[in-house]
Amino acid sequence: MKPIIAIVGRPNVGKSTLFNRLVGRRKAMVDDMPGVTRDRNYAEVSRFDIPFILVDTGGFEPETSDKLLQQMREQSRFAMDEADLILFVMDARDGLTPADSEVVEMLRRINKPVFYIINKVDGEKQEANAGDFYSLGVDHIFTVSAEHNRGVGDMMDEVLAALPYDRTREVEEDITKIAVVGRPNVGKSSLVNRLLGVERVVANPTAGTTRDAVDTRFTVNKKPYLLIDTAGIRRKGKTVEKVEKYSVMDALRSIERADVVLIVLSAEDGVTEQDSKIAGYAYEAGRGCIFVVNKWDTLEKDNSSIAKFTEEIRRNFKYLPFAPILFVSAATGQRTGKIIAEVDQVMEQFCKRVSTADLNRIFAQAVDENHAPLSQGRRVKFFYATQVAVKPPTFVIFTNQPEGIHFSYERYIMNRFREGFGFEGTPLKLLFRGRDKKDT
Repeated sequence: MKPIIAIVGRPNVGKSTLFNRLVGRRKAMVDDMPGVTRDRNYAEVSRFDIPFILVDTGGFEPETSDKLLQQMREQSRFAMDEADLILFVMDARDGLTPADSEVVEMLRRINKPVFYIINKVDGEKQEANAGDFYSLGVDHIFTVSAEHNRGVGDMMDEVLAALPYDRTREVEEDITKIAVVGRPNVGKSSLVNRLLGVERVVANPTAGTTRDAVDTRFTVNKKPYLLIDTAGIRRKGKTVEKVEKYSVMDALRSIERADVVLIVLSAEDGVTEQDSKIAGYAYEAGRGCIFVVNKWDTLEKDNSSIAKFTEEIRRNFKYLPFAPILFVSAATGQRTGKIIAEVDQVMEQFCKRVSTADLNRIFAQAVDENHAPLSQGRRVKFFYATQVAVKPPTFVIFTNQPEGIHFSYERYIMNRFREGFGFEGTPLKLLFRGRDKKDT
């Protein structure tokens, strides 16, 4: 599992700028107005072959009566609880503030690495102003300018050295790993209990009952599986933010470890924005996906109910048209017996390899029937395609203009591969490379 680094600090100290600098692209919205980042933002990053998940947070104010700042504070606290390492960012232009000192005292009590970052140190003048921060008496203080990339590299060298990451890779087991993800109170734990046939996980209608991720090994027809039940999120005191806002971090951890992800939706609630976020991470992580619509027994239905809900899912999850949809009831057991069979089919496609000859036959037909658009006035030529990996199926396509392939044509090629080979339930990855570049 990839370790998690959380970036926290007061509003407008440059957390999102640092996040974008480390990610290498403008993923977080940046603005001079305080509080632009109101929710956590996530990205998978790899530096020097060390992968980690980077979390950007809204501003952290220790004590405030402002509702928005209270919500942002709760988001930051949760990110800090879940992180393996914390980057606490302060502002050299503002100097050391009482709020900074209060947060530092809290961070001293956290039993995990904390790096103290003085941002906006663009030159010698700001460097001199940063002297007050050393009175905090903490280790790992760095002066940087995230905007101008000053000092960031040296800081990250030490951050990576302190990051708890096992460079040795364990031998992969021949076991299908299934993550059950979704918003709190959609019935994840009840679904796990139904699949296992025992009360393995405490189920309760109150959102946030499950506090820790639970792994359970089981077998069906002598075939081994690992079921990963994602933790629900507990409320911390009188939390003013909706509990659904806290579910993404836990889903990320579970998705990272899984082969197939069961994206659990509630038939009572329909599709929500948080469902879309969680499903998006499963897709971006390249995992096999199955939509499981739970609580189907609670609805008054007619002959068109399944068709209407299916249409809603396809409309809201256009990036997952290949994911199967199951309508179940964990409470009654209705159609839950179909889930493992569907997991097996998705896993088979997730691990599928096709021969180079068959692949290029389908690829050539696709190109002949629909040529790629011109790129910078030049015709795009394709040479051949080859599959280089599974989990998910990954293909390298050699061309004279690897940077000139429009995303719509890439989607067209994916669809033709699906028509020719199936790949239901799994994303596909296409890599376009110049002919003279060797595959590594």
